[in-house]
Amino acid sequence: MERLKDDKKALNPIIILLGILLLAMGLSYVLDSGEFERNGRLVVPGSYQVLEKDVSLKALFDTGVEAEIHSAKPVSLSGVLLSIPEGLERGSGLIFMVLIIGGMFGVLRDSGTIDAGLERLLGLVKGNVYVLVVLLMTVFSAGSSFLGLASEYLLVIPLMVAMAKRLGLSPIIGFAIVTISVKAGYLASVTNPLPLTIAQPLVNLPIFSGALVRFYFYLVFLTLGIGFLCYVIRGHARSTNVDLGFSGSALSIRHLSMLLILLGGIGGLVFASTQWGWKHQSLSAYYIALSLILAACSGLGLNGSADAFVAGMKKVLLASFLIGVASAVAITLEKGKILDSVVHSLVLIIGQDNPGISALGMFFCQLLLDFLIPSTSGQAAVSMPIMGPIGQLSGVSPQTTVVAFLFGNGITNMLTPTSGTLLAYLATAEVSWSSWARFILPLWAIYIVTAMALLLLCVQLGY
Repeated sequence: MERLKDDKKALNPIIILLGILLLAMGLSYVLDSGEFERNGRLVVPGSYQVLEKDVSLKALFDTGVEAEIHSAKPVSLSGVLLSIPEGLERGSGLIFMVLIIGGMFGVLRDSGTIDAGLERLLGLVKGNVYVLVVLLMTVFSAGSSFLGLASEYLLVIPLMVAMAKRLGLSPIIGFAIVTISVKAGYLASVTNPLPLTIAQPLVNLPIFSGALVRFYFYLVFLTLGIGFLCYVIRGHARSTNVDLGFSGSALSIRHLSMLLILLGGIGGLVFASTQWGWKHQSLSAYYIALSLILAACSGLGLNGSADAFVAGMKKVLLASFLIGVASAVAITLEKGKILDSVVHSLVLIIGQDNPGISALGMFFCQLLLDFLIPSTSGQAAVSMPIMGPIGQLSGVSPQTTVVAFLFGNGITNMLTPTSGTLLAYLATAEVSWSSWARFILPLWAIYIVTAMALLLLCVQLGY
C-alpha cells in the first residue's frame, strides 16, 4: 500500500522534462544572450560578447525562429514547441537504437532464454548476490574506465534487471549494477578515449598521461559504489537468504546457442565501437542483424518472433520519446543563445587566489554545465579551453583541471534527466527517473564529497 502511494506521488518523467524545457525557455528572457567565438567546436577564450535582444511580451508570441547574426531572440512559445520534434530528430539515432534493443530482448524473453541463462548462472554461484555484484561491477566499470564503454551496456541491462528479479530483489538493483559501474569508470577515465582525447590536448597534455593516479581514483569510486550497493542489498537480506531453488542444470541446445550468439554479439560490438568508431546508425544496423539471428534460433516462428519484437519495443517506447524531449532542452538553450552566457558566468565565479578553491570551483562549474551539456565530448570542447587558462592563473595544474572536468561530468551524469544515455538506460530497464533519483541520491552525495577530497589532494600533491 505504501509503495502504491509513493507511485502516485511520483511525477511522470514527461512532466519533469517539460518543466525543465519551460525553465530553459524562461531563462532565455531572464539571462543575457551571448556567444564565444569558436574555432570549429572549440571555444576561443576571452572572446565572449553579449548580444542584443528584445525581451518584450511580443517576443513570447513571435513565430520567427531565426535571429540576426549579431543579435538574439528569447525563445517563443512556438520555438519551444518546435524544439521537441527537433530534439526527436537530433536524438533519433539513440532513440531507434533503444527501440531495436527493446525488441531484441523481447525475442530473448519470449523464447525463455533469459530465464534459463540466469537460472544457470545463479545456480553456479548458489544465488550469492554479493559475489555477483563484485564481479560484475568490476568488469563493467573496467570497460568504461579503460575503453569508454557506455551505450554498449544497453544490451546487458535487461539481463541484470531479470537477474535481480530472480533473486527476489527490486529491478532497480539490477539497473544499478550496470549504471553505477559505468559512472564509476567514467569518473576516473583511466584510459577512456572519449573525454581524454579531447580534454587533455586542450590543456597541452599528452593523451592518457597521468593514468596511474586516475587508476587509484578508479579503485576509490568503484569500492564506494560496490559498498553502497551491497549495503542496499543487505536491506533485502531476508529474501536473498531464502532458498530460491537455483538448480544450475544444463541449458538446452537452443538456449545455449542463443546465449552464445548474444555473448559473441557483445564481444563484436565492443570491438567495432572501439576499433572502428561505430556510431548510432551502424550500431542500430548491428542490433537488427543480431535480432534476426536470434529470432531464427528462437523457435518462436515468423509471427511469434515479430510479435515478441514489437512487444519489446512497446516497453521502451515512452522512455525513447523522453530522449528526444531531453535533446529539446539543449536546443532551446541554443536558440536563446544563453548557453555561452551560462558558461561565462560560471567561469567568473571561480577564484584565482587559492588553487584549492579554484579546483573546487572548476568542479562545481562542471557539475552545473553537465546539466546543460550532458555530452562528455561536447562539454570538454566548450569548457576546457576556458578552464585551462584559469587553472594556469590560479596555480591549478593541467592534470587537476582535467580531473575536475572528469569528476563534474561523471557525477552529474548519474542523475541529470537531460542525459540521453541515462534515459536510454532507464528505458531498457523500465525504471522511472524519479525512482532512480531517490535510490542514487545518497551515493551521489558521497561521490561529490569524495571528489572534492581527491581534488584537494591533487592540488596538495601537485598532480
